[in-house]
Amino acid sequence: MKNILIIGASSAIASACAQRWAVQGARLFLAGRQTTRLKAVAQDLRVRGAQEIHTRKFDINNRAQHSALLSAARSALGSLDIVLIAHGTLADQTLCERDVNVTVSEFTTNALSTIALLTLIAPILEVQGSGTLAVISSVAGERGHASNYVYGAAKAAVTTFCEGLRARLFRANVRVLTIKPGFVATPLTAGIARSGMLVASPARVAGDIVRAVARGKDTLYTPWFWIAIMLAIRSTPRFVFKRMASSSAAARDGG
Repeated sequence: MKNILIIGASSAIASACAQRWAVQGARLFLAGRQTTRLKAVAQDLRVRGAQEIHTRKFDINNRAQHSALLSAARSALGSLDIVLIAHGTLADQTLCERDVNVTVSEFTTNALSTIALLTLIAPILEVQGSGTLAVISSVAGERGHASNYVYGAAKAAVTTFCEGLRARLFRANVRVLTIKPGFVATPLTAGIARSGMLVASPARVAGDIVRAVARGKDTLYTPWFWIAIMLAIRSTPRFVFKRMASSSAAARDGG
């Protein structure tokens, strides 16, 4: 029976992961901003077989709440076998370009808040001598696209931070899994095309995440074909990629 803390538990991917862990009889601590949604998720998980469920309203950008959340989770569950960090927003790139405050806010939500939380969680698992930190980043962090470089830069920061944290915690028998989804059909992507071969369901992505955690993987591209796609993107010469990314941005803006 696993003790699992999920941050951003009301999101589509996180709740789909929780469903799979509930079937396995996990004990779950769910944290998120939407109280009503958390209660609905918790009720569903009880039906699916979760042994124990706790919920807590939590604002990731309020750093004063971070330590209190971790204390509450440890008090309720004891040890933390898995911590899934799954919160985030999809930045409006055009708005970010027009307003520095929006840029800073989006970077804080998608990068700095995660880094701050990981900094607090790491020593807990380090002393514990076990556990898995699973953190949702994105394939958008691999290279900077003109159409979403604020979001991409934030995810790149998370990915790099997790890489260093993985090396630090390796000797303590703590695993760090960086999750890099491609396009996923969630409410977050409601304004983007949500059909086609490259768009995955939250259920498919959640299945990949749960399996990757169980297997102790370091990095997960989900669905799997993003491994090849990102290899091609990373291999594209900079002068070519610059023109491709510019064309993509022009298409976004109707140019």
